[in-house]
Amino acid sequence: MNVLVTGGAGYIGSAVVEELLAEQHTPVVYDNLVAGHREAVPSNVAFVQGDLFDGQLLRQTLATHAIDAVIHLAAFLQPNESMTNPGKYFQNNVAGTVSLLNAMVESGVRRFILSSTCATFGDPVYTPIDERHPQQPISPYGVSKLMIEQMLPWYEHAHGLRYSCMRYFNACGATPEHGEDHDPEIHLIPLILQVAMGKRANVKIFGTDYDTRDGTCIRDYVHISDLGRAHVLALGPLETRSRNFNLANGDGFTVREVIEAARHVTGREIAGVEEPRRAGDPPVMIGDSRRAREELGWVPRYSTIESIIQSAWDWHLRFPQGYAAPAQ
Repeated sequence: MNVLVTGGAGYIGSAVVEELLAEQHTPVVYDNLVAGHREAVPSNVAFVQGDLFDGQLLRQTLATHAIDAVIHLAAFLQPNESMTNPGKYFQNNVAGTVSLLNAMVESGVRRFILSSTCATFGDPVYTPIDERHPQQPISPYGVSKLMIEQMLPWYEHAHGLRYSCMRYFNACGATPEHGEDHDPEIHLIPLILQVAMGKRANVKIFGTDYDTRDGTCIRDYVHISDLGRAHVLALGPLETRSRNFNLANGDGFTVREVIEAARHVTGREIAGVEEPRRAGDPPVMIGDSRRAREELGWVPRYSTIESIIQSAWDWHLRFPQGYAAPAQ
């Protein structure tokens, strides 16, 4: 299958491309490189540098490469930034997706997989969070993803476009070739590893008085390779129906536990500094991915936090300055 991967030069997108290649699909990467890295695209994969709002280039790309399906990962993804600049998120994430969907409809492409997020659920009513959990996002970022999810049934009704929304929990880890290279970095595991590498003095622990086993937030971490694999598996059901899936390990680790695991993996001291709670941080976010396991046969290959951190640590040691400058 020929698969267009928007945002395929990004963190998760690059892992999706790896998994597509492993299953003998033909990925085509479409990315404007605002956040992605050209170096993250394998040399044997077609790359188109373009924007979601360039409808002509989108249609040309879909036609030239005889695209059968689109996996859409091109989006801004910082909840905190979205609180101060909501327009950026509604413009890029929502309007950009409308542009992409319209190009697909005009080009006769009827299979679509959305990179969505657990942020569409907001503060948990119960955990673990399954697909039936109420969706009440608490940030413009989460709202933007939910708006896309709500648009898709109408595109199916009007145009026969089948879709899957893949709602990730905390994406993390690395493959030997692809890892996390963000500027600025906002995710816990790479921030911890930057301390281990001597790039920052400490990692901040936001909130130590939650009703959890050590007072810090609990999160569910899922490896990018496992996320990539789920996208490939989800292509099959699009032949007959639309379906949404939560993607998670089903277990959670506190911030302190993640820091301690990183100390064990790296063998280095990692200082943590306690800070007040951040607004909008739920105490516990753990996902229920039974639907993906039962219907897609998806089984996470990285089930322990140590294995996830080890994969990220190996990549950061190989690429200490990110994609631009691999270690010699």
